[in-house]
Amino acid sequence: MKTHDVRAHDARPAAPEAPIRRLLMVADAAVAEVGELPAQVRAVIDAAAEVYVVTPSLPGRLDWLTDDVDRSRHLADKRLDSVLGHVRELGAHAKGRIGDDYALTAFSDAVADFHPDHILIGLRSSEHVNWQERRLIEKVVDRFGLPVTTYEVDCGGHGSEG
Repeated sequence: MKTHDVRAHDARPAAPEAPIRRLLMVADAAVAEVGELPAQVRAVIDAAAEVYVVTPSLPGRLDWLTDDVDRSRHLADKRLDSVLGHVRELGAHAKGRIGDDYALTAFSDAVADFHPDHILIGLRSSEHVNWQERRLIEKVVDRFGLPVTTYEVDCGGHGSEG
């Protein structure tokens, strides 16, 4: 798992021991079961007072260009149900929604709506990455200036540190 220290980018740096009040969890992939989440990811979720889950629909490039996004939105809805179930199974208070078709817009909308103080990103493993996920972490860090924690999920639903 990668945790990016972005305090240099933030005009209002937080103390490293500051509690996570509002955790934005953006899930491009879902683990098969809650036990597949890496321990440090579970610790971030446990530390949060409130969790807001967003699952971008992430259509393929051709689907996105032709506005044929029904299948990707259906998959995002199923992923949202799964991730919310896992987060709630860990005992966290969570709500969520499907995000925009464009990943960075999904982040922008969620940050504007929820005002998180930490972002947790679940990405597909590098061999199965979607075109929108390339360099996504760097873009999120640069744009929002918030602490970011990442993890990867392979096609079998197994989570690993990002």
